[in-house]
Amino acid sequence: MRLLTLVFVTLPVVIADQVSKAWIARAISPFDPLEIIPDFFHITFIRNRGGAFGFLSGIDHSFFQAGFIIATVAAIGFIAVLYAKLHDRQRWPATGMALIIGGAIGNLIDRVRWGSVVDFIDLHIYSHHWPAFNVADSAITVGSVVLGICIVFKKW
Repeated sequence: MRLLTLVFVTLPVVIADQVSKAWIARAISPFDPLEIIPDFFHITFIRNRGGAFGFLSGIDHSFFQAGFIIATVAAIGFIAVLYAKLHDRQRWPATGMALIIGGAIGNLIDRVRWGSVVDFIDLHIYSHHWPAFNVADSAITVGSVVLGICIVFKKW
């Protein structure tokens, strides 16, 4: 059961992430965002060389890219070890971990292939922008919230 959860959650996340990023890279110019909801939601093609929310994005050095790749692989490995220790009845923690693994793999693919991650979801209220993100980032966030809820409500 846990293996099915891992496959049927992780694989669609990776596929949706990579397909959406490929579409963005082909269809959207970095200098011409697509307005979906005025003053709130745009599709914007951004290459993020930094970490989450653009952390360290201003530093263009291969050392940091290698560090991000190593940290991501280590995090995936750590979560996979925790995942292997789950029981079949622990469906919500398994789902949360599978979402995180799928998101991490999606962003890892970008970082290995391009040296950066494609971000494109741009939420803002007028000129106040949340850092751009993507499907993988969303999966990591939702998976983390699911795990947090499991811990708080002792559904671990």
